[in-house]
Amino acid sequence: MAVSEPKINMGLRPHVALWRTTRFELDLTYPLVMGIVNVTPDSFSDGGHYANSVAAISHAETLVEEGAHILDLGAESTRPGATSLNADQEWQRLEPVLKQVMKWDIPVSVDTYHPQTMQKALDLGVDIINDVWAFRQTGALQAVASSGCGMCVMHMHGEPETMQLHPMTGSVMDELNVFFQRQLALIDEAGIDQCRVVLDPGIGFGKSVDQNFEILRKQSVLLHLRRPIMVGWSNKSSLGAVSGLPVDQRLVPSVVAAVLAVEREARILRVHAVAQTVAALSVWKADAGICDNIE
Repeated sequence: MAVSEPKINMGLRPHVALWRTTRFELDLTYPLVMGIVNVTPDSFSDGGHYANSVAAISHAETLVEEGAHILDLGAESTRPGATSLNADQEWQRLEPVLKQVMKWDIPVSVDTYHPQTMQKALDLGVDIINDVWAFRQTGALQAVASSGCGMCVMHMHGEPETMQLHPMTGSVMDELNVFFQRQLALIDEAGIDQCRVVLDPGIGFGKSVDQNFEILRKQSVLLHLRRPIMVGWSNKSSLGAVSGLPVDQRLVPSVVAAVLAVEREARILRVHAVAQTVAALSVWKADAGICDNIE
């Protein structure tokens, strides 16, 4: 008796297959890789290697060559215990890099929670605003409302300086569900089309190791909110906790977590190791029989 092959659901549900940004409509049928460019001297992951604009631009070029679908530029570290910047300091770091990468044919995201920075970036035509505060800072929603930019709405328990000192308690999935419902309602009230929005459960942002892995196991539950899921597992401390590896040796755990997240229907992967993540996804696609390079 012939055994039928399993049916593989490779795509999102139809109502969340596109992500609208300033200049691009991004097809999320298959996962996209968002390459991280930290223009900061105190990043937890890359140690400030790209703190000056020349190094950051060169790194961004490398990420594009490696297959990044989106570039995400940030000038303020949000690692646990990080010291905050003011908007002027942040923009001083970001502006020269942004002006260069905006010339390239690739969606550009800015990782900021400062409304002033959001507005300046949007004035340059930036495609996406990625906000760890989920647009809860005064003026943030107003800054993006009249634009057509994409929005990454992330859950964070507490704030970067203290979030790991007092991690959240209770059911993490219940908390995420309530939080995102509330933020999506506010976004709707602001007159913003929700096709511009993706949701990030905020791995490591005020959550315990167990809670982070519970999110990984159950993240597809969030699809009932009818928005795509973005995740950032790259080099996170939870991966170090289970692997015993320091931050500069977490490449393999990071790539494994990314692929597991895709299997649970994440569609944007925010990563440092673009080439390795793209390679891993090519194997994932081949396993599903959708790799264009297979003869």
